[in-house]
Amino acid sequence: MPSATRPRRILVYGVTGSGKTVAAQRIAARNGLPLVLADELTWQPGWVPVPEQEQRELFATVAAEDRWVLDSAYGAWLDVVLPRAELIVALDYPRWFSLQRLTRRTLIRSIDKKPICNGNTESLRGIFGEDSIIRWHFRSFARKRQRMRQWAAADDGPPVLLFSRPKDLERWISRSRRGPRFVAGVLLR
Repeated sequence: MPSATRPRRILVYGVTGSGKTVAAQRIAARNGLPLVLADELTWQPGWVPVPEQEQRELFATVAAEDRWVLDSAYGAWLDVVLPRAELIVALDYPRWFSLQRLTRRTLIRSIDKKPICNGNTESLRGIFGEDSIIRWHFRSFARKRQRMRQWAAADDGPPVLLFSRPKDLERWISRSRRGPRFVAGVLLR
């Protein structure tokens, strides 16, 4: 029987509000892999974005590593990490689900002022502003969903586990006691 190997570079991808960071944290812990949080490398204090070229360089360094779980991939550098990913965990949840999750999370964070990344916090004003993460959800939802489904249907590229319900993701994480495995290049679920 061919030996089993485990994916060492896992990209968690989904629409805004789908729970990518929490899923990536659990997958990284379950598989003993380093966790990379995209927002930590893309936002400076005061919600100042890291310049796009610098982001590309940072994520090229991340992608070059042998082991990682990445909790998202922005369009500005997706092409840098995608070729190195050995598995994509795609959270293709319905809009109503991700939107209610995002709205609840954003409201709570704007009230409790818990730092998110690099000391940044959310505010009530930010919820309704032009750069609101809720507005971003509406602007990016269809594009991200289409991208995940195209990856899942493609014959080339890394294997994609496309989850349409959180309980299916939970079941998969729970069953993967030592993480997902490949045997003879085929992902075992």
